[in-house]
Amino acid sequence: MGATQETPPVPSPDDRNGDSGLVMRSGTRPVDGRVRGGNRAEGRQRSIDSVIGDCGVYEHGRRRPGRVPLDEAAEVARRTEGFVWIGLQQPTADDIAAVAAKFALPALAVEDAVKAHQRPKLEVYEDVVFVVLKPVDYVDHDEVVVVSEIAIFLGEGFVVTVRHGPNTVLTRVRSELDAGPADLLASGPTAVLYRAADLVVDGYEATMHSIDVDVDEIEAQVFSDDEGDNARRIYQLKREMAEFRRSVLPLGPPLQRLTNGAVPGVDEAMRPYFRDVHDHVLRTADAIEAHERLLTDVLQAHLSRLSVRQSQLALRQNEVATRQNEDMRKISAWAAIALVPTAVAGIYGMNFSFMPELTWHYGYFFVLGLIATVCGVLYVLFRRNGWL
Repeated sequence: MGATQETPPVPSPDDRNGDSGLVMRSGTRPVDGRVRGGNRAEGRQRSIDSVIGDCGVYEHGRRRPGRVPLDEAAEVARRTEGFVWIGLQQPTADDIAAVAAKFALPALAVEDAVKAHQRPKLEVYEDVVFVVLKPVDYVDHDEVVVVSEIAIFLGEGFVVTVRHGPNTVLTRVRSELDAGPADLLASGPTAVLYRAADLVVDGYEATMHSIDVDVDEIEAQVFSDDEGDNARRIYQLKREMAEFRRSVLPLGPPLQRLTNGAVPGVDEAMRPYFRDVHDHVLRTADAIEAHERLLTDVLQAHLSRLSVRQSQLALRQNEVATRQNEDMRKISAWAAIALVPTAVAGIYGMNFSFMPELTWHYGYFFVLGLIATVCGVLYVLFRRNGWL
């Protein structure tokens, strides 16, 4: 038999705080479980409010004034003839859970939207379309490609966007739709997807133009008389081009599907617009491929020029060393020749009184002849061996 549980005592009216029904302890806060749960709920609400950039209703070609509370957004989306757009900024899994529950967002897509390390893609989950875009900015003075990420959920009467990174694409889209033509808003959530994709691809072309300038500058430096080492700069730009390519190339197939009308829930009237965006992506992809080949060729040319310059420098150093050796041989040869008269003169300069050659009548001429003969023989030998 288990132990019997004691029934908790019922608080008396003296223990209650007014009409609230909250049990109070002397000098402490309320300890009722409902209050703690309420505090957690309020904390979650504040967390969600901090990541919601905006929540607006677009109906009859224009935005309805004001913002819609998140608790009412799903009901408004079901009632309105337009759509509700909820924008989230770098939410956590807990932040996006409330939105996902209200709009029945697919769990796998929600997980991808939170992790923010996805390739550009388009996935269809029953009545929800999930799209990932990768906006790109180019920091010219550092020659660095900065990649952000946007996740877009499209459904019947609603758009949920999740932004990661320092990009202003969604802000610009919302500004355009708030003040833009009514015919674009007539396409519903598809209009948000189109304008976001269009602005992202426009950013690709702007980045490509900036990279063009740097590639031309590097090419001019490599083939100029400048003897600096540009290999590091070329390699860094090639690495940034690879990062850029990973953001651009995977976007082609999703845009192709939108162009062909193979995505349910997307307004058919927007197909020509998506076709134009797709053409721009293909053009940017071709430019990336061409620049990567050009940078590879420029790097090889630069390394070849460095190799040639190093060979020329080594050759000049060898020539200098050869001349120095020749000079040393000549100096050594003349020093050896000069050593003969110096040695003989040193012997006869010792001032001894008794030396055999001092009393010989022809001794002086004999010594001079001997010196000349030895010096001549040495000169011939050194000349024959290339020392002189």
